[in-house]
Amino acid sequence: MRSKSDLPSTATALWRAMQIAYQAEPALLVIAFALVALSWIPASLSALWLKLFADGAVQHRVDLVAWGAGGLSASLVAGWLLATLGTRLEMGFRERATIALESHVARLHGQVPGIEHHERPEYLDRLQILRDHVFLLNHFYRAFMNTAGSIARLAFTVALLASVSPVLILLTLFAVPTVLSSNWRAGRERAAEERAAPHKRLGRHLFELGTTAGPGKEVRVGGTGARLRERHRAEAVSWYRGVARARWVSAAWHSASWTLFGVAYVAAVVFVTVRLHASAGSVLLVLAAGANLARFFGLTVSEANFLRWTLDATRRLVWLERYAREIPASAAEPAEAPTRLRQGIRLEGVSFRYPGTDPLVLRDVDLELPAGSVVAIVGENGAGKSTLVKLLCRFYEPAEGRVTVDGVDLARIPAEAWRSRLAGAFQDFCRFELRAAQTVGLGDLERIEERPALETAVARGGAGEVVSRLPSGLDTQLGPTWDEGVELSFGQWQRLALARGLMRDEPLLCVLDEPTAALDAEAEHALFERFAAAARADGAEGRVTVLVSHRFSTVRMADLIVVLDGSRVAEVGGHEDLMARDGLYAELYRIQARAYRT
Repeated sequence: MRSKSDLPSTATALWRAMQIAYQAEPALLVIAFALVALSWIPASLSALWLKLFADGAVQHRVDLVAWGAGGLSASLVAGWLLATLGTRLEMGFRERATIALESHVARLHGQVPGIEHHERPEYLDRLQILRDHVFLLNHFYRAFMNTAGSIARLAFTVALLASVSPVLILLTLFAVPTVLSSNWRAGRERAAEERAAPHKRLGRHLFELGTTAGPGKEVRVGGTGARLRERHRAEAVSWYRGVARARWVSAAWHSASWTLFGVAYVAAVVFVTVRLHASAGSVLLVLAAGANLARFFGLTVSEANFLRWTLDATRRLVWLERYAREIPASAAEPAEAPTRLRQGIRLEGVSFRYPGTDPLVLRDVDLELPAGSVVAIVGENGAGKSTLVKLLCRFYEPAEGRVTVDGVDLARIPAEAWRSRLAGAFQDFCRFELRAAQTVGLGDLERIEERPALETAVARGGAGEVVSRLPSGLDTQLGPTWDEGVELSFGQWQRLALARGLMRDEPLLCVLDEPTAALDAEAEHALFERFAAAARADGAEGRVTVLVSHRFSTVRMADLIVVLDGSRVAEVGGHEDLMARDGLYAELYRIQARAYRT
């Protein structure tokens, strides 16, 4: 079982994010960073230019007036020019970085041979946040650039105040409460909104019931419109009261913090004017720089907070990179995937539990799947049917025991090589909203453009009628959200998924894990008969076909029926043999047969 990796440090995530960006667009990253960071500086120099301008006006010095006026003009032009160029370059860089990052995340997901990270709760939480926040990964660079520029601007402002008197640095301390109260205020209001969220959610639900077409008929027939309006109003009022109370309290504290800074700000101006007898320009500098101090401080903290938020997504990206690297490789000598099965597939003492859980889903399974056979796996829900299929496909490794292919431990065969020799379909199939030909062709990328191969797969999957009804056949765009896109029923999507799963001509293992849930018993039986005939045909390369179904009338044509019960193999044999034993299979078969007759 793979060990859980801790999330990396913020510094590690920051460094890795910069590495990825530099590898993708080195020149554009450096230029955009420099321009965005520098664009923040001219605004902080405005207080200095005002000082020179004021001192020149009071002292009647043309040179100081010229320096002040020229500095102000240059700051305005430079600030606009740097901001404009920096923003344009930064946008271009982010768009390119987004492509690189999304491709990187997708490659990492595909690089992991199993699916443990898709099903383990603690990993799922991280992956869900990473998927939801992939867009934040590119915003990270903008946040980093803005944070660096904002820190530089704040440093310039503090330096200007210190140039008048080092005592004025203390004014920075009085700006801190404004930032703390602002963050506390936002957190308190969010907490209040979360506590009141049930009222808001119920109110929204009631509003939709009373205003949308779906429930409209029942609302009118039942005469519940007035009741819905009253309840909606009551829930809205309950939500507003809780949120409004928190807003008033947080606003009071926020006002108090700004009042404290205002007092300190006025005291600083008085100190410079009365105690230091500073020049008019110095007083004006303190007025301008002091007025900007709290605003710049707040912007710096805000940018840093957003940077920290984006770094959270970056930390999960670095975790996924580490997880993909740390997948343990088999200690044994790697083996090639066979081109033909001669003996078959064996499970020897196989036990398995899902990561993070205690109960065994499969226990001490010994099973032989002979080459060239059609094997049906049956059992009640939770018996371990789909789990057995996942082990055969190497989505998971056994907790105990091993799976062998012609006597070779499956763990020695690289997962990618083994899966290139698999085919089949699953109950939780994908709906690829592409052209129908591509939707089917994805089952064998090397032949995705070969029309004869596509048509053969469509016939194998029983999707011929589906394709014939499409406006442009295999060239039809699927999915109603696209131009000229066509919506399909669940059963039609399922047939196309079957065709996609049967694109490969010579698989060693064909897995059909309840892929026909939307079909009736007769249609499923006909499909499985075709699969069985194909598996037994000449040139099938000793293929093992595994069928998982709840319909006993369908699986009776299998060469071997495996009955799972309580995580163990209860019975193995042909239909006639199992019926003669009068065991669990016979009991389940008769129960289902009686249900169909009634």
